[in-house]
Amino acid sequence: MKSKDWREALIAEVKPERFRYDEPLAGYTSFRIGGPADLLVEVNTRAELAKLISYCERMAIPWFFLGRGTNVLVDDTGLRGVALRFGPDFARITVDGVCLRAGAAAPLALVAETAARHGLSGLEFASGIPGSLGGGVFMNAGSYGGEMKDVVVAAEVYQPGIGFVTFSRDEMAFGYRTSILQKTGGILVEALLQLTPGDETAIRAEMKRLNAQRRAKQPLDYPSAGSVFKRPAGAFAGQLIEEAGLKGRRIGQAQVSPKHAGFIVNLGGATARDVLALIEEIQTIVFQRTGYRLEPEIRILGRE
Repeated sequence: MKSKDWREALIAEVKPERFRYDEPLAGYTSFRIGGPADLLVEVNTRAELAKLISYCERMAIPWFFLGRGTNVLVDDTGLRGVALRFGPDFARITVDGVCLRAGAAAPLALVAETAARHGLSGLEFASGIPGSLGGGVFMNAGSYGGEMKDVVVAAEVYQPGIGFVTFSRDEMAFGYRTSILQKTGGILVEALLQLTPGDETAIRAEMKRLNAQRRAKQPLDYPSAGSVFKRPAGAFAGQLIEEAGLKGRRIGQAQVSPKHAGFIVNLGGATARDVLALIEEIQTIVFQRTGYRLEPEIRILGRE
């Protein structure tokens, strides 16, 4: 990987319509942090996805599916290999009765809005979650008592080395902020959601209520990657961090949010080094004072 000649060979072989060399990833993540990817590729068909991943696997080129970049911290040095995103053809949404089918690139907020417009209940919790359906299924995103596992009944996945397969809800092995995709390296392509009939007015009222709570409690005015740590058994990460006296703690331009201690925000120009140092400090102090070991919920990418 010292020479980047492989990029020209990959482009000639796969022929993607959209790609960029040495593209800074800060503009592709909700944290607004991240160095350049050797190659950023946007795929817009299943065939293109399969061809790209197969080529990378065959040629031992590292690759990472970036998606909308809402739950990741990319290192300041960037990513070696290929950062992969879906194009607009993977964002289609269709409704048939109580079932909604959506591509992995569809924003979760738009999926929830589409359900509401058709009088379908079950996605109210997701209306304010940033990111795509793919990321939401990958990590079994949830809030205010709802999770993706409650509505996903089938998932079409591209499994490297195998091809396109369909998993049932049980086969997705959903758990707290996890799914089978985190173990197999599979990429969600499309998901089938089963919802319940409801009154559109009531559904929208609930979405409005939950989003008002989110705005009141979460630091939405600054770039972040959402909740930094998983919820430890028997406790809440934000509460432990606040009780440890770390609310508002700052390293460089990264800060434990004064509004919600479970978030680290980018005050402007924060680096991955700032965020990582703050994460390590939080983990150390919380463990010393409470005995809880906080595990990151965000994915940390790019460190050699």
